[in-house]
Amino acid sequence: MAEPNHYYNANDLGRFSEIGRTNKDLADKFFSYYNAAMGPGALSEREKALIALAVSHALKCPYCIDAYTTTCLQKGADEAQMNEAVHVAAAMAAGISLVHSLQMNNKLDELSL
Repeated sequence: MAEPNHYYNANDLGRFSEIGRTNKDLADKFFSYYNAAMGPGALSEREKALIALAVSHALKCPYCIDAYTTTCLQKGADEAQMNEAVHVAAAMAAGISLVHSLQMNNKLDELSL
């Protein structure tokens, strides 16, 4: 049976290091920055993983959702915490969309003068 057509291949997540295929220097800089940002700091690695999971949902990246679901569990987060982080991302996305209606209202006010 043929595999269904889809844009995302789950096996590609394990190949992420190949982003440096044509520009190793920039990939190395990205990974250095990424590792510094995700490492120990003012936030715990568990908190950073929860943030990453929420951003993964907000930006709709299935690779990141898979990766950070696993990472959150490894860092000690539970399902309720992960679900709440996703709801925070959803609430932020909704608010960000809705606040832009003020721009629409401003334009409507301008046009009705």
